[in-house]
Amino acid sequence: MTSIEPSTLYGTLNLLLLRALEDGERHGLEIRREIEAVTAGAVRIEEGALYPALHRLERDGLVVAEWRMSERRRRAKYYRLTAKGRKRLRRERATWKAHVRAVARVVLNPDEAL
Repeated sequence: MTSIEPSTLYGTLNLLLLRALEDGERHGLEIRREIEAVTAGAVRIEEGALYPALHRLERDGLVVAEWRMSERRRRAKYYRLTAKGRKRLRRERATWKAHVRAVARVVLNPDEAL
């Protein structure tokens, strides 16, 4: 799969992070690995973008975090969605779907599948 340029993901990082936490809590490296695995490596999130974004989500009350020991016996901050975060994820997912459909109508040929 072709790697996606980071600049094309501008504005979607929160959505990606919230989605990665939808199924349960994870620490930052797990979140990063999950996104890379699901996208077959096409989406890579650098630490310099990941942790500031997680801190903003925490500040905004969309996630809560707790320091614990990781599976490798290292101190790690585990994040989980709040009710407010789940609500925001639903809203952002709906907006994203509408956006993708609209852009696809313009960009794709009528016989191309999304």
